[in-house]
Amino acid sequence: MILSILDLAPIVEGGDAALAFSNSLDLARHAERWGYRRFWMAEHHSMPGVASAATAVALGHIAAGTSSIRVGAGGVMLPNHAPLVIAEQFGTLESLHPGRIDLGLGRAPGTDQAAAHALRRTLDSDPNAFPRDVVELMEYFKPSEDGRRVRAIPGEGLDIPIWILGSSLFGAQLAAMLGLPYAFASHFAPQQMMEAIDVYRSTFRPSERLDKPYVMLGFNAFAADTNDEGERLASSMQQTFVNLRSGQPTPLQPPVEGYKQSLPRPQQAMLDQLLSCSAIGAPGTVKAAIEDFVARTGADELMITSQIFDHAARLRSYEIVARLFLEG
Repeated sequence: MILSILDLAPIVEGGDAALAFSNSLDLARHAERWGYRRFWMAEHHSMPGVASAATAVALGHIAAGTSSIRVGAGGVMLPNHAPLVIAEQFGTLESLHPGRIDLGLGRAPGTDQAAAHALRRTLDSDPNAFPRDVVELMEYFKPSEDGRRVRAIPGEGLDIPIWILGSSLFGAQLAAMLGLPYAFASHFAPQQMMEAIDVYRSTFRPSERLDKPYVMLGFNAFAADTNDEGERLASSMQQTFVNLRSGQPTPLQPPVEGYKQSLPRPQQAMLDQLLSCSAIGAPGTVKAAIEDFVARTGADELMITSQIFDHAARLRSYEIVARLFLEG
């Protein structure tokens, strides 16, 4: 089984971004030893619990502190940026760390309307521009040609894998049309997962980058020595979703015993739906949940995310998963 890690560089209650980045690098170094394939970070803005807003900069920190694990964006929210800027940023990363950089692209803003306006200065851009921007970005990575007026240097001629990210059918259709690998955000938006996988696989067109469909799925893991401890650890992520849906985002909160059971039934149902692609509990429970998920979806790779308050417990969760599937 191929497993990777999605990290949001969580800022915990009582901590700061400096601690978040230190913990992320520590996690990446452990992940490299444990056999995880990739370590990705995601672009989010104006969120007090997420430090990875300047994604390319954060990835440079991770890549410089590791030696073999692939490092990438999961993803860059392309509508927030000029494609040339992203080509230059990731061309720089690939030049510094050859053969280790991935570039995942999403079309969501990664924030609310106010922060999106602050990033872009206008929201009047064409909502259908994402496919065109992806193609433009891919062009910048092609070898040099006579007469090309705008060039990504560094970037030009570099072989940087490009992924399409999504949580709906749009990304699945685009990834299939362009012949690119596809990553679905099932770890927080699982509603259209199975339909998106089917659309992607059934309409995939082979390309010079990829000859057959390749599906990566986001998956939450809160692994611990007991089921009760796993449930307790998961309460930090549950609080994050409840606070975010209430319009009051916070740093990652300490775990609360029996948190979900204390909520009104509509909020419990919301969490059950959002976190349906999760494994929570002791090693045996987690192993069964992951094996069932892979059997059901046929995923080629899982991108594991573990938003756990205590760094030692977060490391332990990833180690348990690695020992279940990556060792031996």
